Amino acid sequence: MTSLDPVRLRHALAERLEKGGVLKDPAWRKAVEAVPRELFLPAFFTHGTGPDGLTYYTPVNRDTDENAWLTRVYRNETWVTQLDGHVTPGTADGPVTGFPTSSSTMPSTVVGMLESLDVDDGMNALEIGTGTGYSTGLMCHRLGEDNITSVEVDPAVSERADAALETAGYSTWTVTGDGLLGHPRNAPYDRTIATCAVRRIPYAWVRQTRPGGIILATVGPSSWSYGTGLAKLTVQEDGTAEGRIIGRTSFMPARAEAVIPLSGDLAARAAYADTERRTGVSPGLLDDWTPAFLAQLAAPGTQLVRAIGDGRETVYLFDTGREAFAALTLDEGEWTVRQGGPVALWGAIEKSLTAWQEAGEPDITAVRMQVTREGHAYWIGGRQITTPTRSRWIGDEPALRWRHRHQPLSG
Repeated sequence: MTSLDPVRLRHALAERLEKGGVLKDPAWRKAVEAVPRELFLPAFFTHGTGPDGLTYYTPVNRDTDENAWLTRVYRNETWVTQLDGHVTPGTADGPVTGFPTSSSTMPSTVVGMLESLDVDDGMNALEIGTGTGYSTGLMCHRLGEDNITSVEVDPAVSERADAALETAGYSTWTVTGDGLLGHPRNAPYDRTIATCAVRRIPYAWVRQTRPGGIILATVGPSSWSYGTGLAKLTVQEDGTAEGRIIGRTSFMPARAEAVIPLSGDLAARAAYADTERRTGVSPGLLDDWTPAFLAQLAAPGTQLVRAIGDGRETVYLFDTGREAFAALTLDEGEWTVRQGGPVALWGAIEKSLTAWQEAGEPDITAVRMQVTREGHAYWIGGRQITTPTRSRWIGDEPALRWRHRHQPLSG
């Protein structure tokens, strides 16, 4: 059997991305044609549903079937490379279950984000989330290896990416650490890009990006698998950052912000309500992307769970960090909400969704935002849709740590 030519596959991938309207800049096309994705994906998982209804991940590598492996490498698909923070294709013995914790994102998403960075020759960039290192390689080819700093929280993932980058010929700055803190040593940066999702844009990124520089990151994750937006912000001379959501996107959450799925008796968690009332806003809106995004802005870190009991559905919202909950049930065609804890989760979400409805239910791209040292604010249709989220600082650079008021503070 004749082996496939990876160079031809790279050129074919670039051609598909250009025809799809994703790849526009000739310089990025050269990067896609030059950077060997197969070096960054020596092995990965394919997935499918088993007879028990669970998702099973099957390891694939060059030894399994070289042509099949290489063909998959150059498909426009996301490939999972790690499960549960430690299981890799090299350690898995056959199909396994687990929760994806690292992957190589589909090239159209990677390239689309890089195009949105609006880079020029000679710019230096900070990447949050090295992952396999493929996107890092593309930036190294476009801007030069000395101009890229990439931060990865997982030491094993970082080591594999660094080795792949060296093999590809890019001796760039790869750092193991908490990407939410950025990397002050090489600041200021012209561009900051995150390949993980965050609940809020850390102010550390604003501080480390020069005025006029751009920050590009996915905002809005909790335990939901949808309802996130790609934020593009420009840093201002006064130390703030302003911009808007430019489209839908989806990435794994930053490790420090990952939510552990709820288990146990949900009704017991919602047993003690402080208030109970009717609501004119249906939780069914949360099935749609934009309302889900707005809900997560209003109540970051909240988990959404649907349960059936006594012949009726209950929609639960839990913020375990603040011991707050909302439980919504449909009774005679009207929704009733019970809320408990120090914050009214549904009250905050209801306010945002009402503002969205009054603005004519626009797309997620209508959302504008501002990040300051004191907090964050979001607008839609000229109306503020969230209460500004205050921030607290612990220490200063280089041991900079930033957390929201509602999150547990760490030393």
